[in-house]
Amino acid sequence: MDAVLALRAAVLAESEPRLHAFADAAGRPDAALTNLAHYLAVRRHDLRPLQRQLMRRGLSSLGRLESRVIPTLDAVIVALAALAGRESPLPRPDAPDFFAGAARLDAAAQAALGPEPQGRATRIMVTLPSEAAGDPDFLLALARRGMDIARINCAHDDAAAWRAMAAHARAAGETLGRRITVLMDIAGPKIRTGAVLPMKKGKPNGRLMTGDAFRLVAGGEPRIDEAVPYSAAVSLPEIVTRLSVGDRVRYDDGKIEGVVESVSDGEAVIRVRHARAAGTKLKPEKGLNLPDTALGLAPLTDKDDADLATVIDCADMVGYSFVSRPEDIDLLDEAIARHGGGRTHTLGLMAKIERPEAVTNLPALIARAARRGGFSVMIARGDLAAEIGFERLAEMQEELLWICEAAAVPTIWATQVLEDLVRDGVPSRGEMTDAAMAARAECVMLNKGPAVGEAVELLDRLLARMSDHLDKKTPQLRALTSW
Repeated sequence: MDAVLALRAAVLAESEPRLHAFADAAGRPDAALTNLAHYLAVRRHDLRPLQRQLMRRGLSSLGRLESRVIPTLDAVIVALAALAGRESPLPRPDAPDFFAGAARLDAAAQAALGPEPQGRATRIMVTLPSEAAGDPDFLLALARRGMDIARINCAHDDAAAWRAMAAHARAAGETLGRRITVLMDIAGPKIRTGAVLPMKKGKPNGRLMTGDAFRLVAGGEPRIDEAVPYSAAVSLPEIVTRLSVGDRVRYDDGKIEGVVESVSDGEAVIRVRHARAAGTKLKPEKGLNLPDTALGLAPLTDKDDADLATVIDCADMVGYSFVSRPEDIDLLDEAIARHGGGRTHTLGLMAKIERPEAVTNLPALIARAARRGGFSVMIARGDLAAEIGFERLAEMQEELLWICEAAAVPTIWATQVLEDLVRDGVPSRGEMTDAAMAARAECVMLNKGPAVGEAVELLDRLLARMSDHLDKKTPQLRALTSW
């Protein structure tokens, strides 16, 4: 018991600086931010030896304390005192106090994402294709199959199309007697390749292979020579001008990874370190990720600012890319205020976590957003993997789920969910397992594709079954029927 008491005291003491920082960002920290500060403090300790001692006494191993740090420690202390025949120095938490964190998260999810669907805890978001603007029956069919949130990507189409999609989503909800939430995702700065110079003749298949070099140019036309037979312009000059020798560059969701070998006026030469065995073609409009480079890009572009007028009229929440600092949230809210007009309720904000700075600053982002309400986090696994590496992503997606649960912030599990099924009509074994694990989030996102309707139906059934087995990190021991 003394070890748990000491841990509790350490958590309270070590969380004080964080609580002061939260107060500066959000005013007096509420219960959710206080619990987040406690969680961040407790996770700075290696609890594994203590966990084993608790487990063998039949007590909580502390492995599910995300939403209730102090109540969990208090409950364990009370139980240890009883086992030792001693009077507990702390009262036993009652049920409402013990489960208050879970209730806060449920309320936050409903406020940000809409009501919890019948039969499952996780909502389904679907990215709408362009044709949805002209086909109200397409939206209605998706809603009938289980779609809860319609995502409109403002990087494509125009305001007229977005307005039509949003109207069709509202109409589908009215027909079915339930809310279909509308998310409009503003584009943010595009970090992509531009024009690509034809590959050097004689190169097998015209593909970049391990050991090859390619040149990125900040302005003007791509340029090749004997030493560097591949070249591409870029969408933003900062992508090139802020590179340094040794910085990593990833192309097209990590299909190629290289390292900057040299930089000159407006140019950088990258040597490929990793590529597919068959190589990868350098093409226009493909994503570039620069995990080691401080780009200093404003997350809100002039296009985004203009698009917000439509977003405010049509959407329940806005998706925000390239969020890295608390000031980025202020920047968006100032733009919303300029365009706000007669809007009577807060426009929800979904922050897309896709760069290392956003991961590092997530607690500060959560604190800054606490004063505005309607906040959620998208775990943008595609860009995040390209930034931090696929190996690191595997654990980072878990850590982001834990941090957000501790703060009562709903999460959206995104990127390549059931991608084979959406595209080809047949899921892979691996993506079925991945989709099942998405049940730990408050929402899971499907991308557009020919078989997206079938994917919504399958995901609806899968998430309903997983809700009977899993609640966040807690197994739900319903009766088994296979044996």
